[in-house]
Amino acid sequence: MAQTMSGARILMECLQREGVEVIFGYPGGVTLPLYDAMYEGEIRHILVRHEENACFMASGYARATGKVGVACATSGPGATNLTTGLVDCMMDSIPVVALTGQVSSKLIGSDAFQEADTFGITRSATKHNYLVKDIRDLAAVIHEAFYIASSGRPGPVLVDITKDVLQGQAHYAPVHAIHLPGYKLVTEGHAGQIRRAAQMMWEASRPFVYAGGGIIASGAHEELRELVETLDAPAVLTLMGLGALPAEHPNFISMPGMHGSYAANMGMYECDLLIALGVRFDDRVTGRLASFAPHAKVIHVDIDPAEIGKNRAADLPIVGDAKKVLSRIVKSLKEAAPQMRPLREQDRREWWQQIRAWKEEHPLKPVFSADEIKPQHLMVEIDRLCGGDAIVSVDVGQHQMWAAQFIRFNRPRTWLSSSGLGSMGFGLPAAIGAQVAHPDALVVAVVGDGGFQMAMPEISTMANQGLPVKVVIMNNGYLGMVRQWQDLFYQNRLSAVQIEAFPNIEKLADAYGIKGRIVDKPAELRSALEDAFRHPGPVLLDVRVSPFENVYPMVPAGAAINEMVLAPPKPVEVPA
Repeated sequence: MAQTMSGARILMECLQREGVEVIFGYPGGVTLPLYDAMYEGEIRHILVRHEENACFMASGYARATGKVGVACATSGPGATNLTTGLVDCMMDSIPVVALTGQVSSKLIGSDAFQEADTFGITRSATKHNYLVKDIRDLAAVIHEAFYIASSGRPGPVLVDITKDVLQGQAHYAPVHAIHLPGYKLVTEGHAGQIRRAAQMMWEASRPFVYAGGGIIASGAHEELRELVETLDAPAVLTLMGLGALPAEHPNFISMPGMHGSYAANMGMYECDLLIALGVRFDDRVTGRLASFAPHAKVIHVDIDPAEIGKNRAADLPIVGDAKKVLSRIVKSLKEAAPQMRPLREQDRREWWQQIRAWKEEHPLKPVFSADEIKPQHLMVEIDRLCGGDAIVSVDVGQHQMWAAQFIRFNRPRTWLSSSGLGSMGFGLPAAIGAQVAHPDALVVAVVGDGGFQMAMPEISTMANQGLPVKVVIMNNGYLGMVRQWQDLFYQNRLSAVQIEAFPNIEKLADAYGIKGRIVDKPAELRSALEDAFRHPGPVLLDVRVSPFENVYPMVPAGAAINEMVLAPPKPVEVPA
């Protein structure tokens, strides 16, 4: 028999039925009925210090688990503060459901206190959004939101709920079926195209696997490993895909793109078959699109048909779930292997010789100094302690690229990066979300001194919740990536990039009752990191690195992927 409940209680019942364990949020006047219902509920609430960070925490939780993250904010400024986090999730295909309060139905359009057109504002920032003005729609909408967020190509869904719906009373009956006639998913892939893909892979002399976040979203990492091993093809992983193939796997080359390795980029440029799996041919990977993989036929597997042909035409498109499609491709490859492998052994041997020659010619090599801490040195030491298994969350900038280059990831969902939107301030709250999801895991937030200060209020959240996140600040005194571009492309006219006032981290940490330390000597770096990572609670570590180090290799904007700047330009020697 249906029960009579308030809208807020119906909402909480739906969340519990969806298996929600935690909500990251900030209360306000309109959402008070929901927070009153939470008082006796079974769902944990994490009080954030800014709503944008609530969305980043929900994103970090979702990235680290594969589950739907949940963020909550009140109407008006609370809801608008979520928007950057929603766009971030949209760009990186992260399943998050955002719950926002709205003024009462009769006040909509009257410029009431804390009213904003949240539905209109977030239309392009979400996979789908709702405005609930009738309590009878609430339960169905909540379950639809979770289904849409997690199915197909994942993404954020926002549900805006008016105050009168949260306060109202209605009969509640569990929702057992979801009916979305216009929402069609293609997951299996076309059988003929799958057979043709296997044939093209065996026929290629220089196959190259280009895999991304879609592999992690679909849980296809084992299928990816089987593919590259069966085909014995070199493979690269995008910034979103790191961890989908173990960094220690012999077929893994590195990350490709603007700051990818020489071997990765040259391999993509010279291959004759590019096997693109769960990727979107992002401009930071392709460089000048007209010159990208000019010799290659392209197989493109993606669950979102809108991505196929959007940036690069596919010779063989396959719409489907990466896990299901790769499983069937691998089966076809293995069936044909006894006949096809001997025909391609010499070609593959020569291809691998070329790949290894590129790796030896221009390796990703860390830089060390006895006088100052080099950023690459910092990443190597973090990698040594993490061992490929810790969860590492990064902010955006130079440290993000050095981390991607030098920290190994051997499992999916251990690398958290705002890759599509590039949101500064992401690293710390995302790490908090991951630590909530995995309380016993080593979670390291590697952040820059710029992005850290955007999210600095969340130190309070971290300390208040007793979350043992290790925050490693790569402090070079500048907005490093912006400074690098000004250095290389604007005649070193450094404008508004120096961070001249940075807090004393030891005093800041002490103010929150947690451990903090400043490290500025190379000889102290290893022991300082070891002490921090062993400490049972949260830690702030301010690592002072070389201020003018640049990230290389680098593909300049507008250049082709093979037109890399590999090292700083040498000064011109003037004859005496």
